Amino acid sequence: MSKTKHPLPEQWQKNQEAAKATQVAFDLDEKFQYSIRKAALDAGVSPSDQIRTILGLSVSRRPTRPRLTVSLNADDYVQLAEKYDLNADAQLEIKRRVLEDLVRFVAED
Repeated sequence: MSKTKHPLPEQWQKNQEAAKATQVAFDLDEKFQYSIRKAALDAGVSPSDQIRTILGLSVSRRPTRPRLTVSLNADDYVQLAEKYDLNADAQLEIKRRVLEDLVRFVAED
């Protein structure tokens, strides 16, 4: 039996190309990182897209959800539950209270 190569469907080819992409990290002075992150924020893009723009590379204009993230571990939930006088298992309510704190922080600024 001979093994013939069949062309991959276009979507698979794109996935294969994406899998070949390599993330590159740069250790820059804090001042440089701040400048690039601020420019990205001012432009409403990610720092990665800002770097691509600086380098003259294409940037996909896919819509992104504007969101902030924070990683919370079990101990964080316990601490926040104490702060809000809640049970640590009430993660949705804790999230709601955290959101209120963030909104209050911005309103006070």
